[in-house]
Amino acid sequence: MSLTLQHLTDTALDTRLMVTRSVRRSLRDPEAFFTALMLPVILMLLFVYVFGGAMRTTTSYVDYVVPGLIVLCAGFGAGTTATAVAQDMTNGIVERFRSMPVAPSSVLSGHVVASLVRNLLATALVICVGLAVGWRPTGSVLDWLAAIGVVVLFILALSWLAAAVGLLAGSPQAANSMTIVLMFLPYVSTAFVPADTMPSWLAGFAQHQPMTPVVETLRGLWMGTPLGHDPLLAVIWSMTILVVAMLAASMLFTRRAGG
Repeated sequence: MSLTLQHLTDTALDTRLMVTRSVRRSLRDPEAFFTALMLPVILMLLFVYVFGGAMRTTTSYVDYVVPGLIVLCAGFGAGTTATAVAQDMTNGIVERFRSMPVAPSSVLSGHVVASLVRNLLATALVICVGLAVGWRPTGSVLDWLAAIGVVVLFILALSWLAAAVGLLAGSPQAANSMTIVLMFLPYVSTAFVPADTMPSWLAGFAQHQPMTPVVETLRGLWMGTPLGHDPLLAVIWSMTILVVAMLAASMLFTRRAGG
């Protein structure tokens, strides 16, 4: 029992060091860091003030669009994570870690936790800007806590998926290209326009892809729109992606790092 506890303690300390390393590396690349933070804000201002008047929604457009932009943040953050993992796998740093008393699992966990921190920071920024431009959520404290839980679970799922993509890719450039689909999916969901405004073939896809129930759950919790089965679907999608991505990332890391 004591050996198991010591192993868990050592792994937690190694993960903390890897998280610190990943965050510091983000800060050393201010262009990518601030792009990840500011691009969703710029898109919010663009959609609200340029396109918002032409959008057909049942509420004010800023109330409609904020949940979608938060999901979009997760997609952008996933691209950064995939690129960082691919860099580690191609620049020799993993081989150096393997020669040190570092838990192998902490390498990926560090990237994922750092991704969660970056994405939550971007989410908080989007929420603040949304409040500044007229977003007025009506959810209770419990609704907010539930929304935060959905956001955290979804970000973790996408972060592990991005880590798996980074391990699968042969280079950072390839990893970045492979995550474009994660950045594109929110646009083909109900994040920015209702599904019934789309062509029928596209509306069917938008209603049955993983981003839509997450967006609709956040919208329902914050704005009081009907939730229906969306919370259950959001959790099922997120948990499925999380479990599959964690297993895939673990197997790929073991194979590429030589066991």
